[in-house]
Amino acid sequence: MEYLIIFLTGIISTTLGTVAGGGGLISLPTMLLMGMPIHSAIGANKVSNTVSSFSSFYHLLRQRKITWKDCYWIIPISVLGGVSGGFIANALSSRSLYIIAIVLLLFALLTSMIGKRNFTGGNVLKPTKISIPGLYGIGIYDGLFGPGQGTLMFYLFAFLKVDYLKAVGYVRLATFSSCIGAAAMYISSGKILWGLTLTLLCGSVIGAQIGIRLAEKIKPRYMKPILRIVTLAIIVQVVLENIF
Repeated sequence: MEYLIIFLTGIISTTLGTVAGGGGLISLPTMLLMGMPIHSAIGANKVSNTVSSFSSFYHLLRQRKITWKDCYWIIPISVLGGVSGGFIANALSSRSLYIIAIVLLLFALLTSMIGKRNFTGGNVLKPTKISIPGLYGIGIYDGLFGPGQGTLMFYLFAFLKVDYLKAVGYVRLATFSSCIGAAAMYISSGKILWGLTLTLLCGSVIGAQIGIRLAEKIKPRYMKPILRIVTLAIIVQVVLENIF
């Protein structure tokens, strides 16, 4: 039953994460509620996101919805951010990281509720004084914790006036890149529970393919209310069961 729950969690969280960002707000608390250590749960997310993110990015690349020359430079910046965040996370104790995780979950939830994304303008993504530090900073956040990274990335690309479908592809490439660095840190630390991690990975790959096809047909605002309600419910449950 535990593996089935993890598998379904991978499908649901990655589907939502691909369409509107914030999938980790579902997968990470779910794994914590099931008793996975905080480092192992975050590491599982990083490993599974590495594969699932690239699969959805490759789909858009193959369909020529995005071009490689517009986004190749995202990789080194996001990898560096992910490594930086993963290094910081492994330097913290489980208790400290758990407290930080709760704070960041609440921060990510609040972030998803403010502002208004308007993916219009058709701008080509370029390395600028806004895009480079923005990508690096979000990469650190992804390596340190992760949930809400996609949502923050969508805000960045919306601010840069990138069309929605292109933004989806760029978010998935940035997630793939930052997760490579972070996953390497967690694997080297020996904190990965491989059985559960591979189960999450399988579900996430399926969810990525579902999500990328939905992204071609629907608008992300239809997913936001559902994501917020589920996220808030899980945060409350995590706090009640593990803090008090």
